[in-house]
Amino acid sequence: MQLLLSAVAPAFVIILYIYIKDKHEKEPTHLLVYNFLFGAIVSVIVTTILYFMFAEFFPPFIEKSVFDQFIKAFLMVGLIEEFSKYIIVRYYAQPKEAFNEPFDGIVYAVMVSMGFAVTENIFYVFQYGMPTAITRAFTAVPAHATFGVLMGYFMGKAKFSKNKKMMNLLGLLLAVLFHGAYDFFLFIPFVPGIWTGAFISLAIGLFLSRKAIKIHQNNSNFKA
Repeated sequence: MQLLLSAVAPAFVIILYIYIKDKHEKEPTHLLVYNFLFGAIVSVIVTTILYFMFAEFFPPFIEKSVFDQFIKAFLMVGLIEEFSKYIIVRYYAQPKEAFNEPFDGIVYAVMVSMGFAVTENIFYVFQYGMPTAITRAFTAVPAHATFGVLMGYFMGKAKFSKNKKMMNLLGLLLAVLFHGAYDFFLFIPFVPGIWTGAFISLAIGLFLSRKAIKIHQNNSNFKA
């Protein structure tokens, strides 16, 4: 039970933070729950299927090849995982009437991302124990939230834009870029000190996420 709580608690802290930041018009609880569950179940299933499909077309990765780890980080992990979240926000959350201000893109994208992060975290924590739970609480889980905010920022703009398709894809691209960069630097530990790049990319993502949240708060349709 302790391991389970340590795996899910960081995600729920982030969910609470985003919920509080949604100052002007809260989202229906049932939609928040559904998006979380779709992220935890549907997104993980889609990711798993795409992983197997990817493996069919690409040869096995060479562990100490920087190029192979680049492909793995940006295409196999970054693109597949973020695409599996994107399709839920795009085709389930975004068409809803309750999605009625730009900030809602951040809310729903983070809910889906935290659902995915919880399922992923449970697997890692139950396999590797409490030290992994503590490490991921300050790294991988906030990283998934950051990817969600960056994606959701543009998907929130897309809902009210004439360039809806471009804005949506820009959100996906930005999430993939930061996800890929974060993983890439962790996938090449054979290059001394390169792992610090992951935390630099995460810090930049967190900085941009805070700006994205403030911009959409200030641009709310419901702001007095």
